[in-house]
Amino acid sequence: MNKEIAIKADNITKIYRLYNKPSDRFREALLPGNKRRSKDHYALTNVDLTVYKGESVGIIGTNGSGKSTILKIITGVLTPTSGDLTVNGRISALLELGAGFNMEYNGIENIYLNGTMMGFSRKEIDERLDSILEFADIGDYVYQPCKTYSSGMFVRLAFAVAINIDPEILIVDEALSVGDVFFQAKCYHKFEEFKKQGKTILFVSHDLGSIAKYCDRVVLLNKGVKLNEGEPKEIIDAYKQVLVGQYRIPDSSESLLDDEDIKALAERASTDNGSVDGVNPNTLEYGTGAANIHDYYLTDRNGVKTTAIIKGESFSINFTVDFTEDIAAPIFAFTIKNVKGTEITGTNTMYEKAFLQPVKKGDVKKVTFSQDMNLQGGEYLLSFGVTGYERDNFQVYHRLYDVINLTVVSDKDTVGYFDMNSRITVQ
Repeated sequence: MNKEIAIKADNITKIYRLYNKPSDRFREALLPGNKRRSKDHYALTNVDLTVYKGESVGIIGTNGSGKSTILKIITGVLTPTSGDLTVNGRISALLELGAGFNMEYNGIENIYLNGTMMGFSRKEIDERLDSILEFADIGDYVYQPCKTYSSGMFVRLAFAVAINIDPEILIVDEALSVGDVFFQAKCYHKFEEFKKQGKTILFVSHDLGSIAKYCDRVVLLNKGVKLNEGEPKEIIDAYKQVLVGQYRIPDSSESLLDDEDIKALAERASTDNGSVDGVNPNTLEYGTGAANIHDYYLTDRNGVKTTAIIKGESFSINFTVDFTEDIAAPIFAFTIKNVKGTEITGTNTMYEKAFLQPVKKGDVKKVTFSQDMNLQGGEYLLSFGVTGYERDNFQVYHRLYDVINLTVVSDKDTVGYFDMNSRITVQ
């Protein structure tokens, strides 16, 4: 089935001119044939992006990677230096919350002001007013000038206005973490509601758990260049490599997906992570090579090797590390993720204050983490790492992502990821 395109960006480039001092800008404008006094900064370089209707796409990357720039171009806030852009559908953008608010106006006046700027008639805004006020939940303050609001009240009202206009395309830039924890929960509920309604969502966030949970596909940007795109788990792992400077740019044959691949990803509902012995044959690994993790396995409460642990029982995570260089203070770690790539839990020897010693080249360390299994029944993925700090610089000596499939066997599951083992008394 052919999917309709909601957003299509072809070879989008955005260049800013940077000047050493304000007078250089003035001189260059007055004397265009004279010596150029600016240098070009490429915020985006030939970025392609296709989002299909009903799809949720995340964009991740370090600060300065161009995430907000591409969103502002899509919403019309910025004009690209070159490239073509097509948008099919009415957009609601949660970018800079409160942009366009008049601080002298009260909340009601600003609702009508913003609604008008979005293209709604007064009658259409009247129909949405109760929903906006209920969502913002700032009481009678809505009749006071916005300059008297706390920062929390201001973002609640701004978010409520932006989220309650029934858009066809929702664009979100780090806007789901506003207000207190109760308002954040309401925001995420609204986000899930949009997703269930089949709205098109473009989502930028540093919260990788939310990216993994809500997105069908993820795009990785770095320094204005699109590095890769694919399933959330795969791209989140690649992003972590970028953070430590160890991302390998794929060959063209294995890199960016074509339209057919993207449509297939959008229609897939599950990921196959299985292998016959519980060990992933396609494990992602990287590091400086100063350490090497091997011989990794799980043991149950009786010390028997297994990949299936019964909920409520004790178990151990084991691996061996060989060192090829002297390291002042290696940190041993494990992480457990669900099959969508959301990190559920994990720890390391620095957190636990369990091993704060130097190691020498040629040393071999056997590492064991022992704990009780309180996760809900299901399938999980186990990752290992050896990291450390050298002159305050974080180093990854060896990482193995999603190396073991962990199955938790349970006859009683509660809500969420963990069982708090509640004890109940009814009198």
